[in-house]
Amino acid sequence: MASLITCPHCGTRPKEEFSIRGAAAPRRPSAGDRDEVWYAYVYVRDNPKGLTQEYWHHAAGCRRFLVVERDTLTHEVFGVTDAAALTRKEAAE
Repeated sequence: MASLITCPHCGTRPKEEFSIRGAAAPRRPSAGDRDEVWYAYVYVRDNPKGLTQEYWHHAAGCRRFLVVERDTLTHEVFGVTDAAALTRKEAAE
């Protein structure tokens, strides 16, 4: 059975319509941060086992960026949120 992701805009779709864009956890440093901070942000990444949040792009659908919460061992998807809506929510808090 194919893996399915429920896009908040398009509904349940096969994962082949999406592309993984990377971890949603790292926060972009400010322009004035030291070179070491930028180096770590660009080149140093964890590869966690278990529950993680990632940016996914719905390339063959609405073309929106989503934050997908999934288990990297089982590939089970626990939640999908529109990335722009999540950013607005975090900025309001």
